[in-house]
Amino acid sequence: MRQDDSDQSRPSMQRARARIIAPVAGVLNRAGALSVLAGLLWPVQAGVLAGAIAAWVADPGDLRPTLLAALLFLALALLRAGLEHRAGALLFAAADRVIAAERAAILGREARQRAGMGSAALAALTVQKLALLQPWITRYQVAMLRVAVLPPVLLVLAFWHSWVVGLTLLVAGPLIPVFMALVGMAAEEASRRQLGEIASINDMLMERLAALTDIRLLGASDHATADFAARAEALRLRSMGVLRIAFLSSTVLELFAALGVALVAVFVGFTLLGEIGFGSWGGRLSLGQGIFLLLLAPEFFQPLRDMAAAWHDRAAGLTVVEELEALDRAARSELVGQGGRAPALPGPLRLEVRGAVAQLPGRVLALPDLALGPGARLAITGPSGVGKSTTLAAIAGLLPLAGGRIEVCGRTLDGATADGWRARIAWMPQRVHFPDMALADWLGASAGRGEELRAALAQAGAAAVVEGLPEGLETRLGASGSGVSGGEARRLMLARAILAGGDLLLADEPTADLDTETAERVIAALLRLNAGGRALLVATHDPRLARAMGQVVEMTA
Repeated sequence: MRQDDSDQSRPSMQRARARIIAPVAGVLNRAGALSVLAGLLWPVQAGVLAGAIAAWVADPGDLRPTLLAALLFLALALLRAGLEHRAGALLFAAADRVIAAERAAILGREARQRAGMGSAALAALTVQKLALLQPWITRYQVAMLRVAVLPPVLLVLAFWHSWVVGLTLLVAGPLIPVFMALVGMAAEEASRRQLGEIASINDMLMERLAALTDIRLLGASDHATADFAARAEALRLRSMGVLRIAFLSSTVLELFAALGVALVAVFVGFTLLGEIGFGSWGGRLSLGQGIFLLLLAPEFFQPLRDMAAAWHDRAAGLTVVEELEALDRAARSELVGQGGRAPALPGPLRLEVRGAVAQLPGRVLALPDLALGPGARLAITGPSGVGKSTTLAAIAGLLPLAGGRIEVCGRTLDGATADGWRARIAWMPQRVHFPDMALADWLGASAGRGEELRAALAQAGAAAVVEGLPEGLETRLGASGSGVSGGEARRLMLARAILAGGDLLLADEPTADLDTETAERVIAALLRLNAGGRALLVATHDPRLARAMGQVVEMTA
């Protein structure tokens, strides 16, 4: 990859902020102001506590100043907690808003304009990786505001009481962001490699699950298991690499912070013991001043610690934005039409494909010529990967054409006719998916639970399947059809296609992975549907199904 291409693929901080931070900048600034205000209350609390201890040491018998100081300290602590709570609520609401907007944009766009990214990688991005934006949004912006205000204020207060303490903090403090930046560059690259491995292993898992039956038939289970174990080990190593960098940076930063606090404590202790007579303005430190400086020193480093932790969150966030921008630039195939409900396209059923070339993400695919009329049957055959499923998708208007034409009901399939054409067809996909709803609602809410639904189940040969379910039509099957076999799931999908209506059924591998008896039942159900007047267009490897269709169009590589 050329250097300029690599630079373009990585988001600049300005672009990333414009996309992620700018939409909620006002909320983040308000939350940051509240957090800074809460931080500024600590010097007041420290002064109250130091004064109370000094007064108690000077006069142990008079507890009234101590009690008043305790009440004031508690009131300030409650106020500080309230400010932090409100700031946190604003930050997490802003993060949820940004993540929800990005997720909705991805899902809305991918539903109509599919990129070449695998479904598993897309799911990993929308579910797992987008969540990594939350720590960046909720911590980094506020941490930067706190670093800009709190350490300088605390440094001034330290110098006000002791130039030695102020100088110690001034020297030790800047070392934290310097080492944070040095380690942060390595952390960003490690985070990028880890997120890339997550997408890769998700894609591989989906591919292995889809081919699980073939893997077992070919006796390749051990090989697939070993392959997956190797990829899981690679992900573990990348994750451990990120953690090693995080622990290393944390150790270095804590070392400088601990040394700074320790030096302040040594100076204050020896000064109060009378061993050191310099370092303060015009005299030796008092007990109250010493305690105040001891309470101040850890809080001076705390915003710097928070910024160092948020720096890693920023690195992960930038990596996610890099993937979002790559997805934005990806080549896409756009859905033809609007994708909404429309009146059915008028006229007798007629489908013709002539010289059509489907536009896929980053490539094109020539489609076979075919013609189909009312009540006809046709099978598209050919080896895996030749484009049978793509042909059905293009006929349904789910893919645009780069050339040639598809005519439906005497009209060109385009943006003006696609929605009406889809109202006349039913779709039976290759992969089974049941959403989280009652089976009757999934089969077709308009059909209710009446005679029409029972007739469709009987025609598809699925009535016995429903009767065997524990809750019948009220059963909620798992996403992959838990509780029913592959053949039963396909018959339920066929019943749903029957209830969808229309003149043409597009079926993608309806007998795939089924045993002989089950496949014959599905074929018989399809033929019953055709006998009722529906036209059938199936993509299949099954020679029995192809023979049953009568007319066959074979695709070659």
